[in-house]
Amino acid sequence: MTENSQAQPAANPELPTQYAPAEVEGKLYERWVERGYFEADEKSGKPPYTIVIPPPNVTGSLHLGHAFEHTIIDALTRRKRMQGYETLWQPGMDHAGIATQNVVERELAKEGKSRHDLGRTDFVERVWQWKEESGGQISGQMRRLGDGVAWSRERFTMDEGLSAAVQTIFKRLFDDGLIYRAERIINWCPRCLTAISDIEVEYQDDSGELVSIKYGDGDETLVVATTRAETMLGDTAVAVHPDDARYTHLVGRRIKLPLTDRTIPVVADEHVDPEFGTGAVKVTPAHDPNDFEIGRRHDLPNITVMDERAVITVPGPFQGLDRFEARSTIVAALRAEGRIVAEKRPYVHSVGHCSRCKTTVEPRLSLQWWVKVGPLAKAAGDAVRDGRVTIHPKEMESRYFAWIDNLNDWNISRQLWWGHRIPVWHGPNGETVAVGPNDEPPTGEGWSQDTDVLDTWFSSGLWPFSTLGWPEQTPSLEKFYPNSVLVTGYDILFFWVARMMMFGLYAMDGTPPFHTIALHGMVRDEHGKKMSKTFGNVVNPLDWMDKYGADAVRFTLARGANPGVDVPIGEDWVQGSRNFANKVWNATRFAMMNGATVEGPLPDVAEMSATDRWILSRLNETVAQVDALYEDYQFAKLSDALFHFAWDEVFDWYVELSKTTFFAGGEQAKVSGRVLGEVLDVTLRLLHPIVPFVTETLWTTLTGKESVVVADWPADSGFRDQAAEREIEHLQQVVTEVRRFRADQGLQPGQKVPGRLDLSATPLAAHEAAIRQLLRLQEEGDAFQATATLPVAGATVALDLSGTIDVPAERKRLTKDRDAAEKEKQQATAKLGNEAFLAKAPDNVVDKIRGRLAKAEADIERLTAQLAALPER
Repeated sequence: MTENSQAQPAANPELPTQYAPAEVEGKLYERWVERGYFEADEKSGKPPYTIVIPPPNVTGSLHLGHAFEHTIIDALTRRKRMQGYETLWQPGMDHAGIATQNVVERELAKEGKSRHDLGRTDFVERVWQWKEESGGQISGQMRRLGDGVAWSRERFTMDEGLSAAVQTIFKRLFDDGLIYRAERIINWCPRCLTAISDIEVEYQDDSGELVSIKYGDGDETLVVATTRAETMLGDTAVAVHPDDARYTHLVGRRIKLPLTDRTIPVVADEHVDPEFGTGAVKVTPAHDPNDFEIGRRHDLPNITVMDERAVITVPGPFQGLDRFEARSTIVAALRAEGRIVAEKRPYVHSVGHCSRCKTTVEPRLSLQWWVKVGPLAKAAGDAVRDGRVTIHPKEMESRYFAWIDNLNDWNISRQLWWGHRIPVWHGPNGETVAVGPNDEPPTGEGWSQDTDVLDTWFSSGLWPFSTLGWPEQTPSLEKFYPNSVLVTGYDILFFWVARMMMFGLYAMDGTPPFHTIALHGMVRDEHGKKMSKTFGNVVNPLDWMDKYGADAVRFTLARGANPGVDVPIGEDWVQGSRNFANKVWNATRFAMMNGATVEGPLPDVAEMSATDRWILSRLNETVAQVDALYEDYQFAKLSDALFHFAWDEVFDWYVELSKTTFFAGGEQAKVSGRVLGEVLDVTLRLLHPIVPFVTETLWTTLTGKESVVVADWPADSGFRDQAAEREIEHLQQVVTEVRRFRADQGLQPGQKVPGRLDLSATPLAAHEAAIRQLLRLQEEGDAFQATATLPVAGATVALDLSGTIDVPAERKRLTKDRDAAEKEKQQATAKLGNEAFLAKAPDNVVDKIRGRLAKAEADIERLTAQLAALPER
């Protein structure tokens, strides 16, 4: 609250003295929903603006990443709604196959049961029951944040309509030869008991062992190195490079495979790097993707040595051992036979882990369903290259192309029970029939549906159009497809964005699913470290909302949102945003108490003071700046612009400069009151998309209108007054310099001192009363002594500091500081004058020293002026 010693009118009864978010936010949100502000009407004549929510997992809860992303999307959609667009923010949740099945299986385990005890039908029913009772808590948390989604349109990736979409596109792809079934090496999770895609594998450096093993005997000896000794039980060859003279005599011959009664061939393959290790590699086609390809080229058999839980199945002494137990046991057996040539422990190497349960992934040969992505990926790449889709920021395009141009066929089948069951029936004689949503599946003896379900990303890849009723040609699909923009993290560019691009272009006759892909970074802690339970730095945004309000959390996140860049966030910053919300509240309340009004048209410019014209000029410049930054998705910059305009220019300068006018009353006070009302009206509307709750309360009270949610977005009127801006900048320079001097002298901000103000050489005469108020200058009085005289920007300010400071002590302090600055100047000057130093020092070091010199010179000038301004006594 700004200081004011004069009497004030009674407070507006509609605005409490303090802003209490907890008492406001929930009620406001429910009012917005009840009034249907967030719903979208496909029959309206307004232009559409569509964004889909990246569907959170049904198992999930709101985390800072969600809050960050939702804040950006909500700000975009609120602004577009205010601009007159028919705005649809499409909500919904993902069934999250593996994650949800794991949750329900853990619940069953508490009862001493497994899913197999229930059977498939009852287990799936149990998952649906869990979903209805416990899933979807994130919806309530989204309301807490203020998400303006069209709740009546909420969808779930396994609801009836979306299931029909999944079946439809599966059958079309199948009939077009783009879905097939084949044995390939896949990533297998022995914990989740399912295949997972390449992008669901997280790689980390693990400490293991590298052992070198002697295969064969005598002249038929080769040494191979491996970190997975247990897989040797499935070796079907040793490979060498065709041009490696060391092994030419062995190519085509068979050698003894240790610990078995088998011999295996030595094959020549160009995949082998003769410079790496011994130049010979073991080939295990059923347990390594590169070995699988070698095996295909040389027609090698595939021997699977582990079951789905990574337990050894090969008959013999190792059968029944877990893969890691088998590893150490086999190495010990090889050592006993004298076949271990070398051992390296620890051997740190990159190992894949399941992104959900963190279990080490096992490459495994398996019969799976695949999408042939070649033509789909080409179309997705072309859509960006020809400009139909824009990736923002542009530098992210290279990452997109690097992925989409080198995409492998997509393994879409998962060995789960929860999910979209693959709509294929297998017949008694090997028949395979894909069934659409309106087709009758084949019946009769020997026919059965495929037991696998589809990868979760298969259904979420249809999200931009399945949520609008596709494959039916609905009014919603016609109105709201394609989406205007997709807002999502760069970390799921490959998971989700690529899938939507491929499916959207395929299903919608070459029309991409969105015009723009706006990529943001990940939220990190205040030190830039990834948030993780392991690090103990995970933050629950609900805790911060309870403590500081949703607006404070939203504004903090928006101020960190630079396109494609990670966002560090700490609680101190949320406190600062809470202070901003309080500043907006208190300053608006003060302004309304002192005559701010929106009644009637703006006064004629000729009736306005320079201060009025200045703030209106700055207001329109801010509107234009914010609009441009919104179009470029520069949330950090536009939030910063709004922060400094509202706090610095409106509240700290315009309101303060206008106080004397308001207190004097009369016609000029009415003019400034109307200008202030206009500035507050527009500023609150500009702030609303990011901080919706506090602005709704203030704006409706100020204007008496229904809701800022459906108010018009401010437009730049084109009004600019450069002369007024220069005049107020001149005033600000005078006030700022004198305030700096006061602070340097140790005066408190509110401490009044006698002062003489001479503005005759400036255009600021009309502002004398305001300047005196801002500088806390008392009238001179008969005993006035000009103990300090400051020439500032053409003005002269004389102050009587007698009795306010300890002059000798202050002179001693300033002299000491100036001496230190002189020493710093001498040292920097000496270094910069040393040619030998300049020739050797890096540019950044030289620049740093130049900066030190410039600062020292500025400090000397400032301190000299302060010493000169001190009283002589």
